Amino acid sequence: MTDSPTGCFHCGLPVSPAARETAVVAGAERAFCCTGCKAVCEAIHAAGLEGFYRRTPAGEVLGPPPEPPPHLAVYDLDAVQEEFADVSGDAREIHLLVEGIHCAACVWLIEKGLQTLPGVAEARVNLTGRRLRVRWDNGRLALSRIIGRLADLGYRAAPFDPDSAEGALGRENRALLYRLAWAGFAMMNLMWISIALYSGADQGEFRDLFHWIGFLLATPTILYSGAPFFRGAWSGLRARRLSMDLPIAIGVSVTYGYSLAVTLGLAAQGAVYWDTVVNFLFVILVGRYLEAISRRRAVASTQRLLDLQPRVATRLRGEEEAVMPIRALQIDDGVLVRPGERIPVDGEVLSGTSQVDESMLTGESRPIAKAVGDRVAAGTINRAGVLRVRVTGLLRETALGRIIQLVEAAQSSRAPIQRLADRIVPWFVAATLGLATLTFLGWMGRDVEFALMAATSVLIVTCPCALGMATPMAVAVATGRGAARGILVRNGAVLERLSGIDHIVFDKTGTLTEGRPAVVALYDLEGDSGWQPVASDAAGLTEIQRRSLRLCGALERLSEHPAAVAILDLCARAGIATAGGEVEAVVIAPGLGLRGRVAGMMVVIGSAEWLARHGVAACVHHEDAGLIHCAFNGREVLRLRIQDRLRPDAAEIIARLRAQGIRVTLLTGDRREVAERIAAQLGGIDLIAEVLPEDKDRVIGDLQRGGQRVAMVGDGVNDAPALVRADVGIALGSGTDVSIASADIVLMSSELGRVVEAAELSRQTLRAIRQNIGISAVYNLIMVPLAMAGIVTPLIAAIAMPLSSLAVIGNSARLLHKTSVKPRPARYA
Repeated sequence: MTDSPTGCFHCGLPVSPAARETAVVAGAERAFCCTGCKAVCEAIHAAGLEGFYRRTPAGEVLGPPPEPPPHLAVYDLDAVQEEFADVSGDAREIHLLVEGIHCAACVWLIEKGLQTLPGVAEARVNLTGRRLRVRWDNGRLALSRIIGRLADLGYRAAPFDPDSAEGALGRENRALLYRLAWAGFAMMNLMWISIALYSGADQGEFRDLFHWIGFLLATPTILYSGAPFFRGAWSGLRARRLSMDLPIAIGVSVTYGYSLAVTLGLAAQGAVYWDTVVNFLFVILVGRYLEAISRRRAVASTQRLLDLQPRVATRLRGEEEAVMPIRALQIDDGVLVRPGERIPVDGEVLSGTSQVDESMLTGESRPIAKAVGDRVAAGTINRAGVLRVRVTGLLRETALGRIIQLVEAAQSSRAPIQRLADRIVPWFVAATLGLATLTFLGWMGRDVEFALMAATSVLIVTCPCALGMATPMAVAVATGRGAARGILVRNGAVLERLSGIDHIVFDKTGTLTEGRPAVVALYDLEGDSGWQPVASDAAGLTEIQRRSLRLCGALERLSEHPAAVAILDLCARAGIATAGGEVEAVVIAPGLGLRGRVAGMMVVIGSAEWLARHGVAACVHHEDAGLIHCAFNGREVLRLRIQDRLRPDAAEIIARLRAQGIRVTLLTGDRREVAERIAAQLGGIDLIAEVLPEDKDRVIGDLQRGGQRVAMVGDGVNDAPALVRADVGIALGSGTDVSIASADIVLMSSELGRVVEAAELSRQTLRAIRQNIGISAVYNLIMVPLAMAGIVTPLIAAIAMPLSSLAVIGNSARLLHKTSVKPRPARYA
């Protein structure tokens, strides 16, 4: 890299006059675009590694160095390192994921720069994967110094565990790739042997030599590359079950045995089929590898969720801060969360205000305001403001941990239609073996060799892999897509049941409504101005009204009734202070109201009946369940109308469900006249009112006995019995308070639109499963007769067999991109 009047001496980017930095490097003053480039360049020259610039390709723009990772000292803790390396001794090895690697010059710089550190035994960089493997003596050198050294050189590094990052599927895929590579190597070499034999060498003096060379190449290929098929077949036989690998293992063994007999001279006539054995092993392994890659992508949502779980947190003990692993924290510990950091635990905000991005839990893109007393969830991002949080959940006990467990359970579950397919597979394999035997016997009279190849083709072409993965692939893709949208499905059977639902019952409070009663209007009897709507910002209140609300709020602070919450919320929005007043002689009557002496004045709040008991006449024609009366010193002065507002999207979602032919019912414990008003706002849906919580499951049971398939949508806590009773229980919640145990589907967002999405996802999934089974059936109906007729060779069969599986995978993958909701024919007027 050469100095330039306009370019940074380190990275080559333009240098602006405002940010220009200079330093004497290599005997001359150099210009830099930022302090980071200046520090990195000085560190490189101080270490004698200026050869890095000579090795950088001409015209390569490096870019400024990334910010070093925070809290480097935490990586020196054995509790943290044991997640990435063996910490039983001082000689350790770790993989680091390195940000900022651009070219081979970066590889040289990193390796040389680390090898100068005392205690580093080896440093090797993988340019393609941007990964660094380091072996070092932990007794002489701390890991934080290694990562700090990389930061000095202009690279950001963090520990990386290939096993935990890629998981069991990744390890299996690598092993499968190695077997595939060996089979490919043997196939290419056997091709030359085959060319020689087909060119006439099978009749000459080198015939036996070529046969033995083929044997030496094919034998290790069958033992290594074909091992998974033989292992799967043997495991199935030991369990007295015909597995999908059995036809392949038999086909390989028969062809290999026949070729070996010809090679040993046990068959006077005939040709060897070493190339055929190796070729169709290679082709089948290619298909298996593509299937494995697709399967891994389908379940990658679980890994993405795992990546959201922070590994360390800043614990607070008084004013002392300490960075430590999550597993070292305890319930009720305090943690500090700075702006831009992921919240490491489930907890309650002790101090501070901020905006938190909860999109990973709820799918809601807008940040949510958090203040003292609010709950926060692990994995969400603190956008602005410093929060002090009390720990209420750690690791697998957090909302994120429960989501991960739920997704993993769903992807490993079996739907009823899949269990049917699983029962069919052994019979399918038995039919395959029978058809192969008939094919061999049918052609044996004409030519034993032709009969053997035809029977082998039948064994391979009818491998029921596509049938076996028809359901699990669709379920895995669907649950992964649902998790990304905040729809958590307990298992595949739920998707199948939900696809047949014809009646959805909604709880009212907290489901169709916001669950937060609010003061929507007030009547000042002293001003006698009639009912006055309350604006969202509580503007327009008179001084007399504010004084009355101040007295009411001081008393309501001692109550946990929803009406008290609504009154205190109004006071907060209006900026009315309710604390500090002297409150005495408080009496609370559940279902009626409360009274107490506030600042020397007797305050009575509640129903008209409650006021009458205290000698106050409340002049109303009929009692409204949403009406609160407030009296001071024996005289009514204020009335408040309290209602639970409908969710903004409630009416639209109900209309969409009805347009799809789904019957919708509102189930509530409210008085009928209140419930009828809500039902009218929702378009006149069916209504079942005045139902006690313990009776809701009985109502669901009555609907089911009437022949209806019912889904219940509730808040997941109070409606737990009804959720369990329903064919499908759907819990609508915030993600931290939701009752996962009682619901079949958990909607992490409070958006009702997720109910429609879940219903459509279930129908799409079942449709994809049926299509997958159809693809498998059509494929076999076409290919099996061709193989029995001798038209399909073993090699062509090996190519066709994985294509059917890939067609199933591709059809299942379409679920990732389907978003439209198609109306179904209406069945209800």
